[in-house]
Amino acid sequence: MKVTYYGHACFSVQVAGKTLLFDPFISPNALANAIDITTIAADYILLSHGHEDHVADAEMIARRTGAMIIGNFEVVSWFAKKGLAKLHPLNTGGAFAFDFGRVKFVNALHSSSMPDGSYGGAPGGFVVETKAGNFYYSGDTALTLDMNLIGEATKLNFAALCIGDNFTMGVEDAIKAADFIRCDHILGVHYDTFPPIVIDHAEAISKFREAEKYLHLLSIGAAHEF
Repeated sequence: MKVTYYGHACFSVQVAGKTLLFDPFISPNALANAIDITTIAADYILLSHGHEDHVADAEMIARRTGAMIIGNFEVVSWFAKKGLAKLHPLNTGGAFAFDFGRVKFVNALHSSSMPDGSYGGAPGGFVVETKAGNFYYSGDTALTLDMNLIGEATKLNFAALCIGDNFTMGVEDAIKAADFIRCDHILGVHYDTFPPIVIDHAEAISKFREAEKYLHLLSIGAAHEF
């Protein structure tokens, strides 16, 4: 599985001949100004919740690529009102088999509202199971014991975990989350974009290494094979 990082909590995964794009917040992100969103491929756009720093570019990319948007019922309904038709709603605990694999929408402890202030439903994360491998994206969340259920049910190749603290888990809680989900290779997301979530990269990598885990902090635009 080839993973490309686009800054903040946005990344894509190429699997089963499809490109899955998660939480596109690129054009408003000053750290990602070298990324041209008109060149980003997407067959599916998966949205963990409705905050602007996770959905800002979703409509534009969906219209250009024809990608299907996957998210909770309220998020998907919000995009439906904008005239988008390729949509698939999920809700917490629910799963669906797509042509690339199975997606389960799992619990996240956070808040959610749409960019216009309307209700964004329950936030979540995604467990994606494919023939090429499996991965978990936490979305914006606190550490929860529910993560143990993911580790019990699914053998993961990697997990994308928020590590920026302040609004989400920080590094220490993300290490505990990695234990809960039984995954040693972690893609760090949701860090550095805003002053309250700037992290010390070397310190974060060292703390994961001490826990015998690998924290991958990709440069924006860089790719990695998991």
